Amino acid sequence: VLRRSKHLIPTVARLCLISTYLEDGIRMWVQWSDQAEYIQHQWNAPAVAGHSFVIANMVLQLAGCAMVLLRCRVEIACAMLASVLLLQSVAYQILWESNFLLRNLAIGGGVLLLFVESRVEARSLFAGLPSTGEGGRHRRWLLLSGRLLVLLMLATLARFDTAVYMLNFGIDLLLVLLIAVGYKTKLCALAASLKLLIINLIANPWWSLAATSTRRDVMRFDFFQTMSVIGGLLLVVAVGPGGVSLDERKKRF
Repeated sequence: VLRRSKHLIPTVARLCLISTYLEDGIRMWVQWSDQAEYIQHQWNAPAVAGHSFVIANMVLQLAGCAMVLLRCRVEIACAMLASVLLLQSVAYQILWESNFLLRNLAIGGGVLLLFVESRVEARSLFAGLPSTGEGGRHRRWLLLSGRLLVLLMLATLARFDTAVYMLNFGIDLLLVLLIAVGYKTKLCALAASLKLLIINLIANPWWSLAATSTRRDVMRFDFFQTMSVIGGLLLVVAVGPGGVSLDERKKRF
């Protein structure tokens, strides 16, 4: 399966990863006045500050998404998307809310993996040129950091209400440990992404709610954030675990 879909997975991963930014950028346009008024009220700021926040968010997200899809200056696009995470966390004063923080870190991990994947893709275009060992070391640690951050999303799903939830937690924990140490990484990351997709479709069917429902916006927000993390996991499948992994050590010995 992995071999047959190796050219498709990176594209699907990018689409999933940017989905939350694309949805939020469009929402900024549709709810412009509401978002601007919220910032004015939250920070007791002038009207120009609220509108500037909306414009910055919308431009950074939509332009960043377009650059990722067009594979144009992807490294700059990653910086733009990462800055949105920080900007919104501070502006909405939810930086230290545990659930939101873990999700943001997981999405940030996906953006980091996208950055590494774009560097690998660029280097493959110049395969005949010599590469430095320093760059390889940086790549290994960035891949490790990215895949560990992406796994934080699974921590937000932990529940112990029933035996079924406890079994689900056990499966998640096993997948997290295997991906973290880099053993059967691509297969485990693919399994985790498919599992997360099924849970997301069941838990966040925002399309089934009335357009006037307040839960619809919350559920849609959760849905697309989860899709972004799925994109991060698929990037792990696409680029592999890197040098800091048991999979890589098995190749050497």
